[in-house]
Amino acid sequence: MPIPTRNGVGPSCVSLPAGPWLTVLDFLVERMPDISRQEWTERLQVRSVLNEQGEPIQAAQAFTPHTRIFYYRHVPNEAKLPFEASIVYEDERLLVADKPHFMPVTPAGRYVQQSLLVQLKNRTGCDELVPLHRIDRETAGLVLFGKRPNERDAYHALFRNQQIHKTYHAVAPYRAEMSWPKVHKSRLVNGEPFFRMQEVPGLANSETRISLLRYEDASGLYQLEPVSGKRHQLRVHMMALGLPLLGDLFYPQVLRAPDDPEDFSQPLQLLAKRISFVDPMTGIEKAFESRLHLLMRLI
Repeated sequence: MPIPTRNGVGPSCVSLPAGPWLTVLDFLVERMPDISRQEWTERLQVRSVLNEQGEPIQAAQAFTPHTRIFYYRHVPNEAKLPFEASIVYEDERLLVADKPHFMPVTPAGRYVQQSLLVQLKNRTGCDELVPLHRIDRETAGLVLFGKRPNERDAYHALFRNQQIHKTYHAVAPYRAEMSWPKVHKSRLVNGEPFFRMQEVPGLANSETRISLLRYEDASGLYQLEPVSGKRHQLRVHMMALGLPLLGDLFYPQVLRAPDDPEDFSQPLQLLAKRISFVDPMTGIEKAFESRLHLLMRLI
């Protein structure tokens, strides 16, 4: 049976392997040591850990291998972000939201209730809402959500087949000797630390079209059109051109670890500005534009 959401949060699933644990509680404490035994005990007491039938698991319940359990993520004393997402468009199939900087699309790290997905589920009452793509937590702008489970693959196929046109705006240094537009292609792989990407020799798996919209003194406003959708692609490609994005704390140097305190006064100057596609369910062309702006705007 499907396990329902709670306060907009869907359950996480864990498969229980064969092992020496006497109780489910023993397993949870050993496998997820960042959560104390006392906290797991409290979660069990408030019925936040369930079996495959959706029934609450007791603290003394015996461990049964080759079954699954479900638990609801919770962040004690979760900080509230000083921004709110807005809904740009909504119909019976789709929802398009404008995500502020610093807000994760889905629950991650220190943010669960403050994530975009959970906020939208709570606001709309649509438990089946799912993001059809992701943008970085540090990036602001448009995120597309689907409402109907049986239609998700048709929309996901648009991204897999590069049939979605996405346009970003970014603020980075202006260099008078560079000519525009240009296309940057490279091979991107996981880098060090684990949350960064890096370019390496080899067959390109990423491509971005870049143009200069305007400049003012030493800063330029750029339009970025990714053909592929690798993690941190736009940030790494601009850095490779010697144009790291304003406010980027990961490239070219790591200036902040993922769990360090936030500085909301210095957002990454990257905005998912526009998205367009032919709706696979209706055949109608759709286009949406963010209402958010970067520090440097078009005139």
